[in-house]
Amino acid sequence: MKLAEFNTADPARAADTLRPCIDVKRWVDTVAAARPFPSTDSLLAFAAEAADPFTPAEVESAMAHHPRIGERPTAATTEASMSRSEQAGVDPADTALAEALAQGNRDYEEKFGRVFLIRAAGRTASEILQSLKERLENSPAEEDTIVAQQLREIAVLRLEGLITE
Repeated sequence: MKLAEFNTADPARAADTLRPCIDVKRWVDTVAAARPFPSTDSLLAFAAEAADPFTPAEVESAMAHHPRIGERPTAATTEASMSRSEQAGVDPADTALAEALAQGNRDYEEKFGRVFLIRAAGRTASEILQSLKERLENSPAEEDTIVAQQLREIAVLRLEGLITE
Protein backbone atom coordinates (compact mmCIF):
# COMPACT_ATOMS: atom_id res chain seq x y z
CA MET A 1 0.00 0.00 0.00
CA LYS A 2 1.24 3.48 -0.78
CA LEU A 3 1.73 5.88 2.13
CA ALA A 4 -0.78 8.34 0.66
CA GLU A 5 -3.39 5.57 0.51
CA PHE A 6 -2.64 4.51 4.09
CA ASN A 7 -2.84 8.12 5.26
CA THR A 8 -6.31 8.60 3.74
CA ALA A 9 -7.79 5.14 4.37
CA ASP A 10 -10.76 4.94 6.69
CA PRO A 11 -9.74 3.98 10.24
CA ALA A 12 -10.93 0.37 9.94
CA ARG A 13 -8.91 -0.21 6.76
CA ALA A 14 -5.83 1.42 8.28
CA ALA A 15 -6.17 -0.85 11.33
CA ASP A 16 -6.62 -3.90 9.08
CA THR A 17 -3.41 -2.94 7.27
CA LEU A 18 -1.47 -2.64 10.53
CA ARG A 19 -2.82 -5.71 12.34
CA PRO A 20 -0.71 -8.34 10.47
CA CYS A 21 2.42 -6.47 11.59
CA ILE A 22 1.54 -7.22 15.21
CA ASP A 23 -1.92 -7.83 16.55
CA VAL A 24 -1.72 -5.50 19.53
CA LYS A 25 -4.84 -3.34 19.63
CA ARG A 26 -3.20 -0.40 21.45
CA TRP A 27 -0.37 -0.27 18.93
CA VAL A 28 -2.68 -0.61 15.93
CA ASP A 29 -5.03 2.08 17.24
CA THR A 30 -2.18 4.44 18.20
CA VAL A 31 -0.46 4.22 14.82
CA ALA A 32 -3.71 4.48 12.85
CA ALA A 33 -4.80 7.52 14.88
CA ALA A 34 -1.51 9.34 14.28
CA ARG A 35 -2.02 9.55 10.52
CA PRO A 36 -1.18 11.30 8.27
CA PHE A 37 2.56 10.68 8.18
CA PRO A 38 4.79 12.86 5.97
CA SER A 39 7.06 9.94 5.03
CA THR A 40 7.47 6.21 5.53
CA ASP A 41 10.48 6.97 7.72
CA SER A 42 8.30 9.04 10.05
CA LEU A 43 5.68 6.27 10.06
CA LEU A 44 8.29 3.64 10.94
CA ALA A 45 9.83 5.81 13.65
CA PHE A 46 6.42 6.49 15.19
CA ALA A 47 5.48 2.80 14.99
CA ALA A 48 8.70 1.82 16.77
CA GLU A 49 8.09 4.41 19.47
CA ALA A 50 4.47 3.29 19.92
CA ALA A 51 5.71 -0.27 20.42
CA ASP A 52 8.07 0.66 23.23
CA PRO A 53 7.18 -0.72 25.60
CA PHE A 54 4.77 -3.52 24.95
CA THR A 55 3.10 -4.61 28.16
CA PRO A 56 3.45 -8.23 29.29
CA ALA A 57 -0.20 -8.82 28.29
CA GLU A 58 0.47 -7.37 24.83
CA VAL A 59 3.53 -9.57 24.40
CA GLU A 60 1.54 -12.64 25.44
CA SER A 61 -1.27 -11.76 23.02
CA ALA A 62 1.12 -11.12 20.14
CA MET A 63 3.02 -14.34 20.82
CA ALA A 64 -0.15 -16.35 20.22
CA HIS A 65 0.21 -15.53 16.51
CA HIS A 66 3.82 -16.60 16.03
CA PRO A 67 4.79 -20.06 14.78
CA ARG A 68 7.82 -21.93 16.00
CA ILE A 69 11.03 -21.20 14.14
CA GLY A 70 11.33 -23.84 11.44
CA GLU A 71 7.56 -24.42 11.28
CA ARG A 72 6.05 -22.41 8.49
CA PRO A 73 2.39 -21.51 8.85
CA THR A 74 0.11 -22.73 6.08
CA ALA A 75 -2.76 -20.26 6.50
CA ALA A 76 -3.55 -17.90 3.64
CA THR A 77 -3.38 -14.77 5.83
CA THR A 78 -1.09 -11.78 5.37
CA GLU A 79 0.56 -12.53 8.71
CA ALA A 80 1.25 -16.17 7.73
CA SER A 81 2.70 -15.04 4.41
CA MET A 82 4.99 -12.60 6.21
CA SER A 83 6.13 -15.31 8.59
CA ARG A 84 6.93 -17.70 5.74
CA SER A 85 8.97 -14.99 4.04
CA GLU A 86 10.79 -14.07 7.26
CA GLN A 87 11.78 -17.69 7.83
CA ALA A 88 13.03 -18.18 4.27
CA GLY A 89 16.57 -18.63 5.60
CA VAL A 90 15.53 -21.79 7.45
CA ASP A 91 15.75 -24.66 4.96
CA PRO A 92 13.47 -27.52 6.07
CA ALA A 93 15.49 -29.88 3.85
CA ASP A 94 18.49 -29.45 6.17
CA THR A 95 17.33 -32.19 8.51
CA ALA A 96 20.15 -31.85 11.04
CA LEU A 97 19.47 -28.15 11.45
CA ALA A 98 15.70 -28.70 11.51
CA GLU A 99 16.12 -31.28 14.27
CA ALA A 100 18.40 -28.98 16.25
CA LEU A 101 15.87 -26.13 15.95
CA ALA A 102 13.01 -28.45 16.95
CA GLN A 103 14.93 -29.60 20.05
CA GLY A 104 15.88 -26.02 20.87
CA ASN A 105 12.25 -24.97 20.51
CA ARG A 106 11.19 -27.74 22.92
CA ASP A 107 13.87 -26.76 25.44
CA TYR A 108 12.92 -23.09 25.18
CA GLU A 109 9.20 -23.79 25.60
CA GLU A 110 9.91 -26.00 28.60
CA LYS A 111 11.99 -23.29 30.25
CA PHE A 112 9.98 -20.18 29.35
CA GLY A 113 6.46 -21.50 28.64
CA ARG A 114 6.19 -19.89 25.18
CA VAL A 115 7.56 -20.32 21.68
CA PHE A 116 11.02 -19.00 20.87
CA LEU A 117 10.66 -15.71 19.04
CA ILE A 118 13.31 -14.01 16.98
CA ARG A 119 13.30 -11.57 14.10
CA ALA A 120 14.25 -14.24 11.57
CA ALA A 121 14.39 -11.93 8.55
CA GLY A 122 17.98 -11.33 7.53
CA ARG A 123 19.33 -14.15 9.70
CA THR A 124 20.60 -17.52 8.58
CA ALA A 125 19.31 -20.70 10.15
CA SER A 126 22.68 -21.17 11.86
CA GLU A 127 22.49 -17.67 13.35
CA ILE A 128 18.97 -18.36 14.60
CA LEU A 129 20.05 -21.64 16.18
CA GLN A 130 23.05 -19.96 17.84
CA SER A 131 20.81 -17.23 19.25
CA LEU A 132 18.35 -19.84 20.49
CA LYS A 133 21.13 -21.69 22.32
CA GLU A 134 22.43 -18.44 23.85
CA ARG A 135 18.99 -17.29 24.94
CA LEU A 136 18.33 -20.57 26.72
CA GLU A 137 20.90 -19.32 29.25
CA ASN A 138 18.83 -16.19 30.03
CA SER A 139 16.67 -15.65 33.07
CA PRO A 140 12.93 -15.24 32.49
CA ALA A 141 13.23 -11.48 33.13
CA GLU A 142 16.07 -11.13 30.62
CA GLU A 143 14.12 -13.12 28.08
CA ASP A 144 10.96 -11.04 28.57
CA THR A 145 12.94 -7.94 27.58
CA ILE A 146 14.44 -9.64 24.52
CA VAL A 147 11.09 -11.03 23.34
CA ALA A 148 9.45 -7.61 23.56
CA GLN A 149 12.33 -6.11 21.55
CA GLN A 150 12.07 -8.86 18.93
CA LEU A 151 8.32 -8.20 18.61
CA ARG A 152 9.02 -4.49 18.07
CA GLU A 153 11.58 -5.29 15.38
CA ILE A 154 9.19 -7.71 13.65
CA ALA A 155 6.32 -5.21 13.74
CA VAL A 156 8.37 -2.39 12.22
CA LEU A 157 10.00 -4.67 9.65
CA ARG A 158 6.60 -5.95 8.55
CA LEU A 159 5.21 -2.43 8.37
CA GLU A 160 8.17 -1.37 6.28
CA GLY A 161 7.28 -4.14 3.83
CA LEU A 162 3.62 -3.07 3.65
CA ILE A 163 3.80 0.71 3.24
CA THR A 164 5.83 2.37 0.49
CA GLU A 165 6.25 5.98 -0.59
